[in-house]
Amino acid sequence: MSRTLLIALATAGSAALLAGALAFQYIGGLAPCHLCLLQRYPHMAAMVIGTVALLLPVAIAVALPVALRRLMPLAGAAAALTSAGYGAYHSGVERHWWPGPNTCTSGPIGSLSAKELLAQIQAAPLVQCDQVAWSMFGLSMATWNLLASLLLVALWLGAARKS
Repeated sequence: MSRTLLIALATAGSAALLAGALAFQYIGGLAPCHLCLLQRYPHMAAMVIGTVALLLPVAIAVALPVALRRLMPLAGAAAALTSAGYGAYHSGVERHWWPGPNTCTSGPIGSLSAKELLAQIQAAPLVQCDQVAWSMFGLSMATWNLLASLLLVALWLGAARKS
């Protein structure tokens, strides 16, 4: 595959993941949690990076040193890897392997009084990061994003090698 095709596939992949997330939100009615939103921003960055890389005239791109030609695909790989990292962290929070941010997970309630419990419930976010909103084949959206983002990293790195 050519460098251009790899960049186009990686850019389209980020666009498809973002479109899927927005479809789940606006069509499926699944509001995103804080960690879900964090996974979207790197895909937006990858889309911008890919678009610029694809629109850069070939004459300019070929005239650049190899290190600079690799910069755009490496930046795209970094963006996809960032989303994969957020996806891995979010998957672990959903599986209760580690605690999530205080802003979007429920705390322990064992030693709380009724008044403290009511206060915690009222202060809790509408969508909690440690609850799986949707899954397929036992994998949550965060886990699917992790896997898809790693595939995109491979595409970006392949484009960097072809630079």
